[in-house]
Amino acid sequence: MRFKVTRPPLPDHLTLTSGDTNVQIRLRRDNRAQRYLLRIPADQSGPVLTVPKSGDASRAERFARQHIDWLLSRLSQKPDQTPFQDGSVIPFRGADHLIVATGGLRGLVSVSSEGDRARILVPGAPEHLARKLTSFLKEEARKDLTQACTFHAEKVGRKVAGISIRDTTSRWGSCAANGRLSFSWRLILAPPDILDYVAAHEVAHLREMNHSDRFWKICRELAPQTPEARKWLKEKGATLHAYG
Repeated sequence: MRFKVTRPPLPDHLTLTSGDTNVQIRLRRDNRAQRYLLRIPADQSGPVLTVPKSGDASRAERFARQHIDWLLSRLSQKPDQTPFQDGSVIPFRGADHLIVATGGLRGLVSVSSEGDRARILVPGAPEHLARKLTSFLKEEARKDLTQACTFHAEKVGRKVAGISIRDTTSRWGSCAANGRLSFSWRLILAPPDILDYVAAHEVAHLREMNHSDRFWKICRELAPQTPEARKWLKEKGATLHAYG
C-alpha cells in the first residue's frame, strides 16, 4: 500500500530581519519549478519567493537568508512612482515628455515638440487626465507593436492572429499557440529599439515555441539589437512600471 506524502501548507509570507530592516517576502508554491527563485516583481508589490513542489517553509527561509544582501540592495534601488498628472515628466518612445493639462473641454491627447521640451497635451478635466493619457499610450503602443509585428512576421513567413495590449507585470510579451500575441503597453515608454526587440521576440515564437538556439538565432536575425535590448530590460525595465 502506498501512502501519499502530504506536505504542510506554506505560510503566506515570511519576514526576515537584517539590522534595523524587516523584509516581508511572499511565498508561492509552483509545482513546475525546479528550484527556489527569489524575485522582485516589476509592479513593486514586494519580493516573492517561488518554492518548488518538493520545497518547504524552512528551506525557503534558509534560501531567502542566503540572498538577503542582494534583496536589500535591489529594494533600495526601487524607483519612485511618477503619477500621470499635470507637470509630471514621463518617457514616451524613450524621450522625456512633460505632461500638460490644457484645460480644454474637448479634444484628443496630442504630442507637441515645439519649444525646448517635448510635451504631451491632455485636454479635459484634471480628474480624467490619468485615464485619458493611459488610453492614449495604450493606443500608441498598439500602433507601434502592430507595425513591428507585421514587419517581422512577413520575414519569418508567419501571420499574427491578433495582438492584445495589457498592463502585465511579469513579462513584456507572450505568444499563444493560436498565434495571438500579447504585450505590455508600457513598451511605448521605452526606446523604439526595445519595443522592436520584444515584438521580434514574440514573432520568433511563431516559428519556435521555445527558447532553443534556433529560436535565439531567429530573434537575432529579426532584431540584431537583441543582446543590448535584453540587457536594457534587465537593468531598466522595472522603471517603466514607475509611471502612472
